[in-house]
Amino acid sequence: MATRSLFRGRALPLALVAPQIAITLIFFVWPAAQALKQSMLIEDAFGFGSEFVWFENFESVLTDPGYHNAIAVTALFSIGVMLVSLSLGLLLAALVDGVTSRRVGAIYRAISVAPYAIAPAVAGALWFFIFNPTVGIVTHWLGLVGIDWNHVRNGDQALLLVILAAAWKQIAYNFVFFLAGLQSIPRSLIEAAAIDGAGPGRRFVSIVLPLLSPTAFFLMVVNLTYAFFDTFPVIHAVTQGGPGNATETLVYKVFRDGFIGLDLGRSAAQSVILMVVVAAMTVVQFRWVERKVHY
Repeated sequence: MATRSLFRGRALPLALVAPQIAITLIFFVWPAAQALKQSMLIEDAFGFGSEFVWFENFESVLTDPGYHNAIAVTALFSIGVMLVSLSLGLLLAALVDGVTSRRVGAIYRAISVAPYAIAPAVAGALWFFIFNPTVGIVTHWLGLVGIDWNHVRNGDQALLLVILAAAWKQIAYNFVFFLAGLQSIPRSLIEAAAIDGAGPGRRFVSIVLPLLSPTAFFLMVVNLTYAFFDTFPVIHAVTQGGPGNATETLVYKVFRDGFIGLDLGRSAAQSVILMVVVAAMTVVQFRWVERKVHY
């Protein structure tokens, strides 16, 4: 039977939620309001003056071919990161879940989770060096089989490299949640399906995947947000948006226009657009995609 906690007065519940409200106001609402205000200004690069221009910055951004390229790159990059990290995270979780020895399973779990402890910039630098066109060990192996790898001048290779680097960093996070989801599935269901003649593939598709759908939905939302925002250090360490803007995502374009080009108004307008797009995508996911989730 569910129980309810009752407070005598409003002081205590307000005091309990006050830290969270303060954090939300200071680190989300106030910066968002500042970005919206700055997006309607044309400012001097050194902060000596500003002019209120309403929505001219948004019009300039939305008609910029470079911004259209960043949208396409972000779409490909986000889908690639999400698919690679989710599929490999699920594969590793299924393999570790099938290990019967506790000691061996613990070793496998520790190895699988280790990449998540690496800073994104360090992960990017690691992938940059192993795929370096001159001294990279993987580049050397690819050359032995006739593949010319040089992501410094090949945009498609550069995009593939940052997708792999960003996904590798996120696989460990997905692995932990998928493994927890797999271990929460009653073994009696799997055994009953096996007795009825269902093979491993059939059991996985018909029983395991539907029961993992809440976990998969949560990870899809998290991975999409990660691909949009948290992959900036990886891209900056590996390609810096190049070559020829082939890996310039929306977040990286905000940085390049604001901190390198010193066009603060356009940069703020891009950040506002990005915030609206991510919020809309999250709403769509919860409104329509969640309908196919089995709780």
